[in-house]
Amino acid sequence: MSEPSGGKSVTLHDVAREAGVSLITASRALSNPGLVSAKTIARVQQAVETTGYIPNLLAGGLKSRRSLTVAALVPNIAVAQFIPTVKALTDALDAAGYQLILGQTGYDHAREEALLGTMISRRPDGIVVTGLVHAQASRDRLRRSGIPVVETWDLSDRPVDMAVGFSHLKVGSAVAGYFLGKGWRRFGIATGDDHRAAVRREGFLSTLGHEVPTVRVPSPSSLGLGRQALRDLLALDPGIEAVFCSSDQLAQGVMEEARARGLRVPQDLAICGFGDADFAADMAPALTTVQIDGAGIGRLAADLVLARCRGEAVSAPVVDVGFRVVERGST
Repeated sequence: MSEPSGGKSVTLHDVAREAGVSLITASRALSNPGLVSAKTIARVQQAVETTGYIPNLLAGGLKSRRSLTVAALVPNIAVAQFIPTVKALTDALDAAGYQLILGQTGYDHAREEALLGTMISRRPDGIVVTGLVHAQASRDRLRRSGIPVVETWDLSDRPVDMAVGFSHLKVGSAVAGYFLGKGWRRFGIATGDDHRAAVRREGFLSTLGHEVPTVRVPSPSSLGLGRQALRDLLALDPGIEAVFCSSDQLAQGVMEEARARGLRVPQDLAICGFGDADFAADMAPALTTVQIDGAGIGRLAADLVLARCRGEAVSAPVVDVGFRVVERGST
């Protein structure tokens, strides 16, 4: 099909004519693909390619009151533990005809507040936040907006709207119980300076009943920061038997520093991480860690948003996905 004459923009009418379908069918294929067959979608998509049509999503959104976008906030996309959640969320939304818009807060509450303000003004069909929304002003604004909101990777009995996550306090307590069960008594904590890591430390200490040497590093953590953390911990207590790390990346650095110092893992120093990153099981020795179903969090968050977009009531707005300590060679 030739492009419309006179320099006019290609319209949806042109796409429908090229695909040999009605205007409403072409519209549904692009904006609500669940209502048409896969064969029809393919024909319409091919017509879009042939004609060079660019959908006006804003105009469509104003008519339907749907933007077909969901906004998500993560602290940092480079953090391995969040990648399965983002991927699963993206895939589930894509299958339903929605696109994900991603923002990074950088573990900065002020930036989180600014990003949420921008996202609310764009009127996405849903907002998914990693962690709990901190600023009360943002929580109030989200509630007033009426936009479905899912807070993830944490739990609250009073979420903004919905939540899918687990208790960081219980994670810390479980790791402390695991360490005590091994017979160790001299511990260290290498932790990021973010809120969720601090809560895990609180849970660890509450089970022990006393303070332990702690080194805090800037979030997001890294191998280099892990190496420095162990150097600092050993300066505080050279006899440390086991270290609880707030991330697998940090634990990887702790293990590298231990190796560089001639310390055997786990005979001289046991190490536990958090997040079960894709490299954890392939380390030498394999890393003991706290496993979280990150992909499951993403899928559940998408299900909740999509249910609300369909006007359905959500029977369980707070979902606890739990966690488990996975024992491997490092302990």
